[in-house]
Amino acid sequence: MTPPARAPAESESVAAGSHDSNGRGASLADQYSVIASESFAPRRVDIALRGLDLLIAGSALVVLSPLLGLLALATLITSGRPVLYRGERVGRAGRVFVMYKLRTLRPGAEQRLGNVYGEELSRRTEQEATLVGRAARLTHIDEVPQLFNVMRGDMSMVGPRPVRPAFFYRLVEEVPQYWQRLVVRPGVTGFAQTRITREDSWEDKLIHDLEYIADRSIRLYLRVLGATVARIIGLTLSGRNR
Repeated sequence: MTPPARAPAESESVAAGSHDSNGRGASLADQYSVIASESFAPRRVDIALRGLDLLIAGSALVVLSPLLGLLALATLITSGRPVLYRGERVGRAGRVFVMYKLRTLRPGAEQRLGNVYGEELSRRTEQEATLVGRAARLTHIDEVPQLFNVMRGDMSMVGPRPVRPAFFYRLVEEVPQYWQRLVVRPGVTGFAQTRITREDSWEDKLIHDLEYIADRSIRLYLRVLGATVARIIGLTLSGRNR
């Protein structure tokens, strides 16, 4: 594996205390976003992967839209609006975008769970899940609206899972290499999700994310998608939702 380029030491020192064009102190997260944008070197394979994104996401939306519509209607009837969850996530080169999911938790859960992760997040998420949400999470159908993000270019089918801005700002302070995830689009699924669980550390997840970024290819992309489908089937049959 050829690791992604690491930001030079002088860039990191500048990131910790530089200023923007208006003289205001720029955050470390903002500086790393600039570094990631400058560090991105497109490969020929990225064009092919984008084509696969559009083909797979578009086809899946056509096939799954009727089921998604029924679940959306059931959500509206049983727990009201909103039907879709909209959450800010950090994308390629640090651009913040709105990610879509079918709402599976009670209204206001985002605020209640905003600073929670790991085992505590898993436990409290189960407590917040709606009746329809539990069924949707079991089959991962709640993730289908992210295919619209793929079509728009916010996301890829495969890549590092996007994180909330608040987590990103914290992580670039705690994990110096974390900015390297920003050189590609975040994914609906990722290498880390096929190998480890949500309870594993951010550092462990980052190792797998960087491995995918460095070695990304059509073969690896399809391998991750296949492993994801197998994982979803296994979790569904076992009655576990994540």
